Amino acid sequence: MTRPKKIAIVGAGIAGMALAILATRQGHQVSIFERGSTVSTAGAGVTLWPNAMFVMQKMGLDKKVIQVGGTPCMMRQFDRYGLLQTEFDISAVNSLCGFPSVTVLRRELLSLLIGALDSLDCEIKFSCAITNADVMKLSQKFDLVVGADGRMNSVVRQALYAERIPPHYHGFVNVIGVGRQREGSLSNVIDDFRGRGERFGIVPVNNGWCYWAGAWNAPVNDERLRAHYFDALHQRFQDWPDPVQNVLESCDKASVKCIFVHDIDPLPFWHQDNILLIGDAAHASLPTSGQGACQALEDAWHLARLLREIDDINIVPESFYQLRHSKTSAAQLTGRQFADKIFSEQPEPLLPATNISTAELSRFWMQGLT
Repeated sequence: MTRPKKIAIVGAGIAGMALAILATRQGHQVSIFERGSTVSTAGAGVTLWPNAMFVMQKMGLDKKVIQVGGTPCMMRQFDRYGLLQTEFDISAVNSLCGFPSVTVLRRELLSLLIGALDSLDCEIKFSCAITNADVMKLSQKFDLVVGADGRMNSVVRQALYAERIPPHYHGFVNVIGVGRQREGSLSNVIDDFRGRGERFGIVPVNNGWCYWAGAWNAPVNDERLRAHYFDALHQRFQDWPDPVQNVLESCDKASVKCIFVHDIDPLPFWHQDNILLIGDAAHASLPTSGQGACQALEDAWHLARLLREIDDINIVPESFYQLRHSKTSAAQLTGRQFADKIFSEQPEPLLPATNISTAELSRFWMQGLT
């Protein structure tokens, strides 16, 4: 065991809280700085593929997340008229990976992480907006400063780069929400409906709950769409198949959000001295990658492992980058490739594993996890 370190984490999202849990349990002194007044529950739901569930097990939260989540066995793709195009056997890849895939409402996942932090007496300092100058001050007071402050406005990323790294808009908007599936329409299957430059996905969780996303091509920051996205959603998908209508009619309107979808280009470095980026601040990918939360959790586990194995803190940031950048860049590229196909004018039938075998997909997901 290495000597305990003082670690500052900027951002109380999935990556930041997971790292805090793992590092605190190793005996490190962790302080979390969060700009918001509470932990943000932005986003409807998360699919924790087997690589993420590996990390949840390491945090001792795998059984709890299964209790509040769903375990889908299949993913189906339909055209916009409801005709089945392709299927993907989730159970088969789970079996090869040795871990389940779990779907969970984002609020439930964050609640589990907050509960774990509370049990460790690890405090989150809310309403603490860190500036560039603050990042440098923290680097003098702490052994390691970790930027886990998101894709769009990461202050720690800005502190590392002389020129601002602009998030990249990919031409489509996601309107997301949470709802209940009607009696008789409940299933343990993720359904994905696709039209020309349009998509509607429905992900079951448990007890009839599901989260969903309707997506289509749109100009960036269209102010009219931003103001009327709920009406635009219903109008665009008003004649789509019954499962889509059922979800839209039963959705929790308060949960519905409009997101103009961005990622960031792969970065040439994530660190400078003892300041390090993780999660979306380092390698934000599109939701079409299916790996955003999964790679954030992997970051937390890998960084905690390096902190346990390497006593010289000067070596840790570069070791972390060399360990992680290849896999996260692959996830970013995959998300972009899927988005290009889905939101082109002539979308191709495609699911996350149709171009590679189940064995190849399981090897990629579990790469580096032992």
